[in-house]
Formats: sequence, C-alpha cells, structure tokens
Amino acid sequence: MTKAPEPANSIAFQGLPGAYSHKACVAAYPAMAPLPCPTFEDAFAAVREGRARYAMIPIDNTLAGRVADVHHLLPYSGLNIIGEHFERINHHLLAPKGASLDTIKSVESHVHALGQCRNLIRQLGLTVIVGADTAGAASELAKSGDITKAAIASELAAEIYGLQSLKSNIEDAEHNTTRFVVLARDAVEPNPNLSNVTTFVFRVRNVPAALYKALGGFATNGVNITKLESYLVGGGFVAAQFYVDVEGHPAQHNLRLALEELEFFSHEVRILGVYPAHPVRATFKAPGE
Repeated sequence: MTKAPEPANSIAFQGLPGAYSHKACVAAYPAMAPLPCPTFEDAFAAVREGRARYAMIPIDNTLAGRVADVHHLLPYSGLNIIGEHFERINHHLLAPKGASLDTIKSVESHVHALGQCRNLIRQLGLTVIVGADTAGAASELAKSGDITKAAIASELAAEIYGLQSLKSNIEDAEHNTTRFVVLARDAVEPNPNLSNVTTFVFRVRNVPAALYKALGGFATNGVNITKLESYLVGGGFVAAQFYVDVEGHPAQHNLRLALEELEFFSHEVRILGVYPAHPVRATFKAPGE
C-alpha cells in the first residue's frame, strides 16, 4: 500500500494525476508530494484542514481567460495567496502503444485544450470528443487501449498512464500559458522593497462614478493595476465584485494611500494575498510595446 504523503510536504491541486495543475506543482515545488483533489473546493479544504501545506490553483490562461468558478471561491476559501507560478502549456497528442497518426480517428480532451489545438485536429481530420479534463481523457484512453482514439494532454500524463506521444507541442499559439496562485493557511510577509503583487477584491457603492472614483487613487498614486475583472455576486444583476492584482506592497506609501481611497468608495475591500512577483513577469510585454 502506498504511504500517504506527509501533510507538511504536500501540495494540493484540482484534477487527476497528469493534469497541468499537477505539472505546475512539480515545476514549482519539485520536492513536495502532489495531492490530487476532485474539485477546487476539495483542494482548498485539504489546506484548511491540514492535509496539505499548499494548493496550486489556476487563475487564468492567455487564451481561455479566467478559470471558471475560482474568482467566486477564492475570496471565501479562508486561505491566503503566498505566491504565483506561470506554466507554459505544451499539449501532446497521446495514443496507446501501437497507434499511429494513421490509425487514430478521434481525439478527446477538455474543451479548452481541444480549442487550443484546432489546426492539428483539422489537419488530421479527427472527430472531436469533449471530456471533463485532459488527464481524465488520458486515463480513459489508457484503459481502453483503442488505437483509433487519441487524447490531448500533458507529457506527464503520458508517463503516468503509459501512453505514447504521437506529436508534441501541438498547440496553435506559442504563448499558451496558465497563471497559478499558491495558497496557504498563513499569509507571508514579503520584503516590501522587492517586486511584489497585492491581490484583493472589493465592491463599490451603488452610486454614479463609484468605480471611477474608487480606482482614481491608483492613478494619482502611480500604482500599476495588472488585472481588473468584475463578476456578479448576490444572485442579481446589480452587485458586482471586482478582482484586482496591483504591483506593490501595502507597506509602500503610494499603495497604502490608493487602498485608503478605495476603501472610502467601497462597501468592502479584502486583501487575498501579498506575495513576491514571479520573475517571469519582467519578461511580459503588452501588445505593441
């Protein structure tokens, strides 16, 4: 019987072994034991209840946009963001041993993975089957052993489920990258003099120009907002909550003033985490720059 990993050395993720979240865990924390969880809520609970030290949660993708449900769940998870990780998504066309590009007739994967590999799917004339996730498609394919079927998943999934990669790096866009946040029960206190990210959510008062006034403090204090998204809360079409990433640390004078102004025009401001900016951020450039 396989011994359960030590909680202090475990990192939870949503999905089956071989999922891209699993791959991100291995890349960011190679010495830790990945703990697969059926849902995001289960991954959060594993950390809250002490069964894992961290959780690796995808937040958005350069092609697919934000990951569904995470923005609704994260503010109420009871956890703190302590880091971020950027994982380059390299899709592989997987098949059972004995299969080839000539034998496969259909391909299964998560809807986003299928959409990100349209060119190859069209080129090979494959029938598309939408699955729950990439690793799940690989797992089912391995069980069937059907050489007419293929799956789109990670190289790690191929290793875990004993499949072969008929073609690697089949994604249409070279920039396909997923950003993950790392969650823990306790917040970290990064050096305010280094490059940091502060993530928070807020709700503005339902008055004219409230959002304009709430965000004005970031402009006047020279704070760069790198992410701003809204989503409906409260079961209606009136109340919106905003999810924000900004550069800086609340201990810095300009960000502190901007947050104070934000609080004046908001019902609620909740900081979800202050954490070191991943070094890859420095390599990003906006279109046209």
